[in-house]
Amino acid sequence: MNYDIIVIGSGPGGYVTAIRAAQLGFKTAIIEKENLGGICLNWGCIPTKALLKSAQVFHYINHAEDYGLNKVEPSFEFPNVIQRSRGVANKMSKGIEFLMKKNKIDVILGTAKILKDKKVSVTDKDGKITEYAGSNIIIATGARSRELPNLPQDGKKVIGYRQALSLPEQPKSMIVVGSGAIGVEFADFYNTMGTKVTVVEFMPNIVPVEDEEISKHLEKSLKKSGIEIMTNASVESVDTSGEGVKANVKTANGNITLEADILLSAVGIAANIENIGLEEVGIQTDKGRVLVNEWYETSVPGYYAIGDLIPTQALAHVASAEGITCVEKIKGLHVEKIDYGNIPGCTYCHPEVASVGLTEKQAKEKGYEIKVGKFPLSASGKATANGNTDGFIKVIFDAKYGEWLGCHMIGEGVTDMVAEAVVARKLETTGHEIIKSIHPHPTVSEAIMEAAAAAYGEVIHI
Repeated sequence: MNYDIIVIGSGPGGYVTAIRAAQLGFKTAIIEKENLGGICLNWGCIPTKALLKSAQVFHYINHAEDYGLNKVEPSFEFPNVIQRSRGVANKMSKGIEFLMKKNKIDVILGTAKILKDKKVSVTDKDGKITEYAGSNIIIATGARSRELPNLPQDGKKVIGYRQALSLPEQPKSMIVVGSGAIGVEFADFYNTMGTKVTVVEFMPNIVPVEDEEISKHLEKSLKKSGIEIMTNASVESVDTSGEGVKANVKTANGNITLEADILLSAVGIAANIENIGLEEVGIQTDKGRVLVNEWYETSVPGYYAIGDLIPTQALAHVASAEGITCVEKIKGLHVEKIDYGNIPGCTYCHPEVASVGLTEKQAKEKGYEIKVGKFPLSASGKATANGNTDGFIKVIFDAKYGEWLGCHMIGEGVTDMVAEAVVARKLETTGHEIIKSIHPHPTVSEAIMEAAAAAYGEVIHI
């Protein structure tokens, strides 16, 4: 069968690409070996947020008296919490099925391998192989949990994020290796539900890509909630011969042994580039990623790659944007290149973390003379009414021209607020324009305006 566009992989990169291609009039097929929606909808972004919501509700019940309500003794069945998360994921996957039908996209189930001359072979669950041809092949096979040689995952005692989403019973104790978004979110969830959690981070700060002040504040908040955090530390080896896990951890003060029921390895991801035909077709890779040009075409014309496969930020919204850009360019539309300096990052622990643009350290390293403004959520009327005053908003402006260089947030609901900074930076909005843009009261979003005002010595409420 012949198609204009064949998309391999149906995660947020792949399925969005297929839908946009169909909207542009391309005859489109999408190939998926497991479940529509890929890792994000089935084993990543969506089900983790469902777990974190359950944890948040449990936290609220435990603190009912803080809101003037009668104290209750909450209880839960851990399998039911997992079941709700899986139900949310399944509902979203079915939603993707509907979108495929609505947009008349052919869904091909099976394992794909690219061939020369812009062909793809698909092996179905019965072993039957069918060949398809496409004018353009877009590879969006995503990534998986990265395994370190000294931390082999057995899926039972040493696990990745996938197993962490579907444990049959709640562990009493857990070691989380890595404090990026995945590690911190799971640490927060399991800690809130009552598991004793220890986070081991190789870098000096947790969530190491974030502004240092944000990292320090989050570390303080997580420690206050009961999570033990070890920075400048690394797990050298694990022993799973006993009932649980013994981890040999190297610290600045020597090696120590940590014991727990389960160890979660959250040390990043590895792109799914093996056994999909890249070598046979001649597509170039480097350091485990597919090399592409500015419009996502690989070294072989007619073959494209987007998302976690390529050396850009491994985020769902980035993959979606890359896919849309890719097919619009194929169509011949006037397309703007993605600005990778204006990609928001979010971590959905409690308190949440969100950011876009340069950190204070990065801005100084680039030679900017900067104005920095901060506004604590403890001074926000809405945050106080909500009972969630832990956190602050930090903004960074170029002192000379007023360019908004970076925005860094920590607090309840900030992942829903960071888009203001993304849009403002896209429109080249200055600090004074933010100050003069009237924000609704009472809202937590006022804190962005107040932080901007603080940068220019005009803040009202602190």
